Amino acid sequence: MNWHISFDPVFSYWLIAALGAIAGIIATFGLYRSLRGSWFRLAAVLALVLALLNPTLLQEDREKLKSVVALVIDESDSQKLAGRNKQTLDTAIAVKQLLERLNGFETRIITAKNNENIDEEASTALFTALRKGLQDVPPERLAGAIFITDGQVHDIPKSAKQAGISAPVHALITGTADEFDRRIVIERAPRFGIVGENQTIRFRVEDSNIPKGQTVEVRTIIDGDFHSSVIVREGTPHNFTFKVPHGGKTIIEFEAETVDGEITTQNNRSFTVLDGIRENLRVLLVSGAPHSGERTWRNLLKSDASVDLVHFTILRPPEKQDGTPINELSLIAFPTRELFVEKIDSFDLIIFDRYQLRGVLPVLYFDNIARYVRDGGAVLIAAGPEFAANQSIFRTPISPILPATPSGEITEKPFYPIVSDAGKKHPVTRGLNGGHTSPPKWSRWYRHIGSSETTGDVIMNGPDDKPLLILDRPGDGRIAVLMSDHVWLWARGFEGGGPHVALLRRLAHWLMKEPQLDEEALTTKSIGQRLEVTRQTMGEDPGPLSILSPTGKLKKVPFKKSSDGIWKAVVNAEIPGLYQLANGELRALTHVGPANPREFQNVTSSTRKLAAIAKATNGLIKRVDAGNGRIEIPRILPVRGNSATAGNDWIGLKTTDASILKGITQLPLFSGLLGLALLLAGLSAMWAREGR
Repeated sequence: MNWHISFDPVFSYWLIAALGAIAGIIATFGLYRSLRGSWFRLAAVLALVLALLNPTLLQEDREKLKSVVALVIDESDSQKLAGRNKQTLDTAIAVKQLLERLNGFETRIITAKNNENIDEEASTALFTALRKGLQDVPPERLAGAIFITDGQVHDIPKSAKQAGISAPVHALITGTADEFDRRIVIERAPRFGIVGENQTIRFRVEDSNIPKGQTVEVRTIIDGDFHSSVIVREGTPHNFTFKVPHGGKTIIEFEAETVDGEITTQNNRSFTVLDGIRENLRVLLVSGAPHSGERTWRNLLKSDASVDLVHFTILRPPEKQDGTPINELSLIAFPTRELFVEKIDSFDLIIFDRYQLRGVLPVLYFDNIARYVRDGGAVLIAAGPEFAANQSIFRTPISPILPATPSGEITEKPFYPIVSDAGKKHPVTRGLNGGHTSPPKWSRWYRHIGSSETTGDVIMNGPDDKPLLILDRPGDGRIAVLMSDHVWLWARGFEGGGPHVALLRRLAHWLMKEPQLDEEALTTKSIGQRLEVTRQTMGEDPGPLSILSPTGKLKKVPFKKSSDGIWKAVVNAEIPGLYQLANGELRALTHVGPANPREFQNVTSSTRKLAAIAKATNGLIKRVDAGNGRIEIPRILPVRGNSATAGNDWIGLKTTDASILKGITQLPLFSGLLGLALLLAGLSAMWAREGR
């Protein structure tokens, strides 16, 4: 029970003070002149002032609150190494039992895992978990915090004030003092690189509790394939230089040789992700003669910012003799040798638009074009009536790689271009807007060039289901033949037009080997802790997906059909790190979370990191390992006031004076008969004394 006096004045304090001051001056003057009754007058004034202040005696009924102890248990990934999880469990049980024996304490158990947002840098954030777990606890109720951790904490505040903790912070450290480990650290890595150009990554090997300066073999792996190995000295940075192999993501791994008995080998591997950027794709467009659809190709290719276009149109065949002066025949001469011999390999795609043999290109050059395709180049034939005539490009050394043999038949009647069954699965024509209905929701064409034999994939058909768009892969290159020159009708909006931009752009980029347009492809992306895997195929069920986790655990997951040619699988990632996926001969790599999480950068247990905050709060840092799988827990004692809160073999918890108010009893002192009696007694005594 607590007693104290409260005032509830009848008037405002300043008015009571003014009345009291006037009466006090009069009473003091009487004392100064030694007038009779002055002391009684002063007593009456004081009684009147007290009556106006209306004092009340309050009695508070309070219940003492228990002091809160925060027991923070580190359950991050590094706590699962080398038997630390058992040490943590045994220590937590022992500490709970000791706390239960103490009266006046409430235990608040807080578990701290890796950061929940896996897209951020995974780390051990014990102080963040402590703040969240004590949001509803006033600072005056906190008796202290006990951490059970390996000491590798990544959010340690710089000071106790910054942490907002006025109670002692103690740490019981798991692991052993003789742990050792080797890890590889990437010091500097570019995020982007131009395909085909050199890039440099700097890394070093770092040992903990291992003799310094040893030589270590480091293997380099690019996109899952072994690249090279090098011998480096521990602690010394080393530069690895390589050519960016392709556009899109490239994963470069470094793997240091392991040491027998090290605490983990997971951090012996480190990787970085580089986005390969293609320089502008170079396209050579050769138009055999001016025609209505010529500008369709030019406008499409010029509108693509990633394409550098070189376009030549043969306006006047060499055999035409009309007396026009040579210097007026063209703005520039057609540099055939330079384009088709000297610089042909610099082009990513060559398009022959209604080209016919007129002696502009020597037949020998077509042999070089065929070689160019087999070595990895790409050619597109946009066929017109010339393809079926005697001057057809088919009658050159390029014919062995052409996927269509002209039959000489030319059909000139309206027809709808139809996506074939194979085309419904092929990424060039799959999902073309308007192609899912019969007839398609696009305009008709009016000319088709017949063929007698085809190879490769027929992805669009013309009249009477005859091949219209044929794709093939001769050697390392790619080739396509469009058996009509009326795609320009779509571009002009005839009968509503059609998806010419999507079709021709996809076709051009498939020829230039854009990975997302490959018929057989395995791609993946990570969203939080979920892996979304997509399998493109021209076949049927591709079979199960094999997933190798960062820990070496192999898991198989079935694909589910999403649409024609598309199969998908969704997998939850257990831990951050690099995942290897495989389906048949296709492989893919992806990472979940940060490339090299802090959680595995330093894994040897440590008493140093938490030492500063423990010292600032008068806490204790102690290892629990007692050898042979045993643990040793210090005594836990309650302390009062400013007493010490830690010793060599004990930790202290503050007992607080926090309480909760349950009720109040009021006793008015100058109200009712008692107050009136005291006031009348003072006045009567004053009058009696003055009246003598």
